[in-house]
Amino acid sequence: MKLNLFALLSLLFCTAVPISAAEPNLNELLSPPETAVSAGTAASTTLYSDFNTFNNLIRDGRISKGAARAELLRRLAVISADYYRRGGRDYSSAEWVFPVAGYGIGAIDKGRNHGFVSSGYDYFSGNRHGGHPAYDIFIHDRNQDSREDRNGKAVSVLSMTGGIVVALEKEWQNGSKLRGGKYIWVFDPTNNLLVYYAHNEELFVELGTIVTPGDLLATVGRSGLNAAKRRSPTHLHFSVLSSKSGQPLPVPVYQELQRAKCISQQSL
Repeated sequence: MKLNLFALLSLLFCTAVPISAAEPNLNELLSPPETAVSAGTAASTTLYSDFNTFNNLIRDGRISKGAARAELLRRLAVISADYYRRGGRDYSSAEWVFPVAGYGIGAIDKGRNHGFVSSGYDYFSGNRHGGHPAYDIFIHDRNQDSREDRNGKAVSVLSMTGGIVVALEKEWQNGSKLRGGKYIWVFDPTNNLLVYYAHNEELFVELGTIVTPGDLLATVGRSGLNAAKRRSPTHLHFSVLSSKSGQPLPVPVYQELQRAKCISQQSL
């Protein structure tokens, strides 16, 4: 029996591969990072905007862990090259600065492990990660207005390391389930670290900003799902991850924070 043209077309289209839900295609969502290093300032801006988008996919659970892990090392390698191309220099831990102006190691929890709990944490779990791979640095703010009780002024968040701002969030509203609130991620190519500053009130840096130890990043605030609640004292949530293996792992830096240079608010 002969097939007419209509029947033949129907047969062809009905045998197409079934459509299934797939994770985001990074090549479509993001610009190829290799082109960003050699193309100047505009391309560098795109490089960091793309990394922020990539980080948001991880944060929001919109990309598989396997795909994200393979992509992370490649993107950080390109960012490292861009950092040095633009004049970024190496800073050792001996040059690190305590990340909250006017405060020191005494502002961190004195309990067991100083609040640092690495077990259960997975960077690739994004906003749903477990553990508490961080040190909370508390400020004097009894009335919870995100101001220092002693002078009524905002408290500055400082970059502990050198590096470059690779991801951030400037918008946050009460009711949002985003745990970090207004946050900043700084990548330190010298030491292969991703440094996280969360619960901020106001951010003063942009994607791609090169920072040195002690540079102003933000002010301490109460943004974030749990940080905004009355039961939470005002603090900076400060975390350091080693990015060397492609699986960012929490690094306990309490001893380094003890040795870090403290900077007064007045000297900024």
